[in-house]
Amino acid sequence: MIRFVTAAVGIASALALALPAAAQDREFGGAIELVDPNVLRVCADPNNMPFSNEAEQGFEQEVARFLADRLGRKSVSYTYFPQATGFVRMTLGSNLCDVIMSYPQGDELVQNTNAYYRTAYALVYSKDGDLAGVETIADPKLKDKRIGIVAGTPPATYLARAGLIGRAKPYQLMIDTRFDNSAKAMIDDLDSGEIDAAILWGPMAGYYAKESGKDYAVVPLTHEGKGPATTFRITMGVRASDQQWKRILNRAIQDYQGEINEILLSYGVPLLDEQDQPIVSKAGDAAPNGSAGTPASGSQAPKG
Repeated sequence: MIRFVTAAVGIASALALALPAAAQDREFGGAIELVDPNVLRVCADPNNMPFSNEAEQGFEQEVARFLADRLGRKSVSYTYFPQATGFVRMTLGSNLCDVIMSYPQGDELVQNTNAYYRTAYALVYSKDGDLAGVETIADPKLKDKRIGIVAGTPPATYLARAGLIGRAKPYQLMIDTRFDNSAKAMIDDLDSGEIDAAILWGPMAGYYAKESGKDYAVVPLTHEGKGPATTFRITMGVRASDQQWKRILNRAIQDYQGEINEILLSYGVPLLDEQDQPIVSKAGDAAPNGSAGTPASGSQAPKG
């Protein structure tokens, strides 16, 4: 993270002019916290549904509006930058915004809040096709099938292990989301029959399967055995210096977890508990597009 060193009065004065008045004097543990107390300033991708877009239609943005209301913020503002190399540096690290709404737990580029959802990569296929009931990449039913996979993501290792990589159709991992969308392209190819199944990061799998209007099973990959992780806890990301801000967000996550879950489920996000069991809505409905016994469900990797 970028650390500001104000070695001269002139530099300190310039920094003070750049900050909201109420944030200039806020200190915690000896470090200035650069969090705007009146506006929830969110770092976001301009075109990366279902997470966010400039029309403010993503679930991150709905969660942000909900939290802003509960935290007494007067409004929500966004700093947009493609979810690719440089995202943290150009947004949170440049003090242009105060929170990244979705960030994988344990990444050292940011300070993580407590996790507010847990999800997994997911396998998508037609419910009434010959892949019905498949729950793992090693299932013999996938032999000789053409599977869409984002190159460089954890499930690619399991495809190779199962001998399926030769027929797989690769999609790009690092893209400029303003111009490309690997997740939508993969589901479009599934719709057209170009591929027989798709493997995507769970929130994208659930959202685009739902948007397609087709009767797809969206099966979280939670039974792959030893190898790269396919399930991740997702947090909010803040600056290392913003300890009090992290505590505020942690309290909000704890107090409003149920409401946050409902927002995520409405977008098809496959929520999992710590035992890999589906989390369902308060109304008792599983997340959309899930196959029997399973929840429905930038880049196609966990956001970072």
